[in-house]
Amino acid sequence: MNNQNTSDLIEAYLKKILEESNKIEIRRAEMAHLFNCVPSQINYVINTRFTIQRGYSVESKRGGGGYIRIVKVQISDKDQLLKQMDRLIGDKLSEKDALIFVQKLYEEQVITKREGNIMLSAVSKNVLGKLGSNEDALRAQIMCSFLQRLSYEEE
Repeated sequence: MNNQNTSDLIEAYLKKILEESNKIEIRRAEMAHLFNCVPSQINYVINTRFTIQRGYSVESKRGGGGYIRIVKVQISDKDQLLKQMDRLIGDKLSEKDALIFVQKLYEEQVITKREGNIMLSAVSKNVLGKLGSNEDALRAQIMCSFLQRLSYEEE
């Protein structure tokens, strides 16, 4: 028996289409019918798994002829990716969002798996959780520092 839940199946289906074409348009009701789920589950998948942090741009139009357009963002170079991530982080960063950023850096081959694991260790709740309300602010500062260091050209 397959262990994937409906959200995983929807995500995998959309990503498979995006492998062939960098842009897709879907209708929420049609997708819900295809996967035998409620339309809000389609929204959930798109809102949580197709974010700019993960390399996707999402646009939607509501109404009778409404659609959801998902575009796989093409990062032209490493420097642009690092700057975009730095802008997205802001003053606070959750552990979950830090994981998403590190995964993207790995997928784009900016960091190795080992470097990613080191970064995740440094910003983990195990390390920063003792700081209470300052945890997310310090995590954001650490991630921004990592991004700045990664932007330096290697000699």
